[in-house]
Amino acid sequence: MPDKRQHRGANPEDVTAFAESALPVLTEAVSDLSWLLTRGYGERSTKKLVGDRFALTERQRIAMRRCACSDTDLQSRISRLVSSTSVGGVPVRIDGYNVLTTVEAALGGGVVLVGRDGCYRDMASMHGNFKRVAETPVAIRLIGQTLARLGTGPAHWLLDSPVSNSGRLKQLIAECAEEAGWAWTVELVPDPDRVLIEAGPAVASADSGVLDRCGSWINLAREVVVESVPDAWIVDLGHSIPSVA
Repeated sequence: MPDKRQHRGANPEDVTAFAESALPVLTEAVSDLSWLLTRGYGERSTKKLVGDRFALTERQRIAMRRCACSDTDLQSRISRLVSSTSVGGVPVRIDGYNVLTTVEAALGGGVVLVGRDGCYRDMASMHGNFKRVAETPVAIRLIGQTLARLGTGPAHWLLDSPVSNSGRLKQLIAECAEEAGWAWTVELVPDPDRVLIEAGPAVASADSGVLDRCGSWINLAREVVVESVPDAWIVDLGHSIPSVA
């Protein structure tokens, strides 16, 4: 069945799953999961344990997993974060789909999660196929405008070549860059994560697996949304949770 979505918006379940009344329970679940991960408990079993304890729906469990992390991982990520005031002239490698879909979701009215590390993350899932939506070109331009405001160096976008329509997205990104005069390159690679964790320029991503293994990184999606999408649906489930000794 063809994908007829026009926006990277909210799932019909999200109105209930992320209602104000649900947030205290979700925040506690993120806190509990982070506490267990900090103490070395197995990731898979603890996610199920905490999800079952709070009777979370599947969407809520996804949100919990994306917002939680151990204290060790949190402190490591923060130590390597390059602040927005220190990125002038710094070249950037962009985790293309990761950053783009979060900005698209914010523009389209979808849930944007805030994890313990302060990263903004969306709830989208592409399943091997990227569907261009109404917000795609707008999101690309907003990302470019934010990079220009921050004064970063050249940006190198990395897109997953196995994902359907990556070639078309590469062309769109290149066209936007040429139109605006931005020093961008776009590359299709089999596994962007492997490239992003190699030594090199700062990384723009909110992927936990990348953030735990890369060098310096910038919180680009958050910068874009805070600056350009003031009415975004922000659901903070972890940023206010302190580290536990």
